[in-house]
Amino acid sequence: MKFSINNKNTKKYARDNKNKGSKAEQLACDYLQAAGLQLLEPNFFSRCGEIDLIMQENDTLVFVEVRYRKNRNFGGAAASVTFAKQQRIIKTALYYQQQNRLQNTMRFDVIAIEGDDLAQIEWIKNAF
Repeated sequence: MKFSINNKNTKKYARDNKNKGSKAEQLACDYLQAAGLQLLEPNFFSRCGEIDLIMQENDTLVFVEVRYRKNRNFGGAAASVTFAKQQRIIKTALYYQQQNRLQNTMRFDVIAIEGDDLAQIEWIKNAF
């Protein structure tokens, strides 16, 4: 049996997913800012990994992982933050704190967004 992938459709699917991810991150940022958090840095990258949003709430640095899932077929958005992903986020957060010589308390939150229309938002404080 011969199997082929239409490269044009694959690229469109990847582009659509990236757009959904960007929209989900912007929605999460707006949601958190409306709740009183201040955005310090979006999409922080290091050798250790990536953090979607770095925010501040009073004297606490809040490192936010934004997860989007269209449905709950495989456990949903919150369940997709695996232990390995948590460890990469923690290492990256420690790197950020060290590079910026910050002594703030740190917190790790998850914004789980579900639904085709990005309608369901769950904010999990101190997720890990």
